[in-house]
Amino acid sequence: MLNIGLTGSIGMGKSTTAAMFREAGIPVYDADAVVADLYVKGGAAVAPLEAAFPGVTRDGAVDREALRQRVLGDDAAMARLNAIVHPLVGADRGAFFKHAQEAGADMVVLDIPLLFETGGDRNMDAVVVASAPEDQQRARVLARPGWTAERLDDILKRQLHDSEKRKRADFVVDTGQGLDHARAQVAEIIAALRDPARRPQRNNPAT
Repeated sequence: MLNIGLTGSIGMGKSTTAAMFREAGIPVYDADAVVADLYVKGGAAVAPLEAAFPGVTRDGAVDREALRQRVLGDDAAMARLNAIVHPLVGADRGAFFKHAQEAGADMVVLDIPLLFETGGDRNMDAVVVASAPEDQQRARVLARPGWTAERLDDILKRQLHDSEKRKRADFVVDTGQGLDHARAQVAEIIAALRDPARRPQRNNPAT
């Protein structure tokens, strides 16, 4: 079973691209969605995060904005956050792999926003990057409720630049030319991955 990493900077259409893989019958693991589930009332991350960062929960759930403000610009705080959340996400990912294998999937897509930044690309059989022109990226993000240019710029500073992600990618999905164009690219990527002669060769332990 091939492990396909899907990543892309904020506003680049990564979630839309992930949905296209899912529509094509490829199991997709959404790390952001898993974290969201961990943060809701009763979620496994709520109590340990409140213990580590008192005051970041409200009505039994993690207040994501309050947590963001607590760790913003603080590498030690970010490390504490990751030490709590990453093992919980890892356990859920293990269950996802088991289910996909039992279902006979020949590949899975791991939707991971900070794939390159965390070194996760080393464990992938191929990496797909969702990308779009910068003006489209900014327009998409700033159209979201509560977003400002300052907040966007702060996040972009913490992410590998899109141009570098494109260089490191095995495949790039250009989401700036419409859904049909992106969907055709996804179909072509799946076909290439299923063809041993066209599949990227990476030096990693994934199988």
